[in-house]
Amino acid sequence: MERERDGYVISTDRERLDREEIWIFLRGSYWARGIPREVSDRAIERSLCFGLYAPDGSQAGFARVVTDAATFAWIGDLFVLESHRGRGLGIWLVETLLAHPEMQGLRKIVLATADAHGLYRRFGFKPADAERLMEVSSLPEGEY
Repeated sequence: MERERDGYVISTDRERLDREEIWIFLRGSYWARGIPREVSDRAIERSLCFGLYAPDGSQAGFARVVTDAATFAWIGDLFVLESHRGRGLGIWLVETLLAHPEMQGLRKIVLATADAHGLYRRFGFKPADAERLMEVSSLPEGEY
């Protein structure tokens, strides 16, 4: 899938991704601080990815979706590099990923954010039911 607007391109072609640029951004982000490169690469390989590219073809943003393409999806690692912000690219990135065929008809789409609530509210996202949502941060290897 590929979309173009004002010289920018959003593509689901994993081969186009600048994995180094994505990793550099993610390892400094509040949600993935210090993420090892191999973990970032593995997440990309096992996700539906959306690369945002500047008119010169360089990486301008990124998002990934973990989904079964039937009932559930989690949107993660969505960002627009600072030098490309203020152009509505984050909105366009969310619109594009929500319009993807694998996102249609799902019962639940979730995400986590500390600073972009306004962006996601415009698409109908609202705070999750904290009484039902549970998490575990990490499981010890081999104990289950």
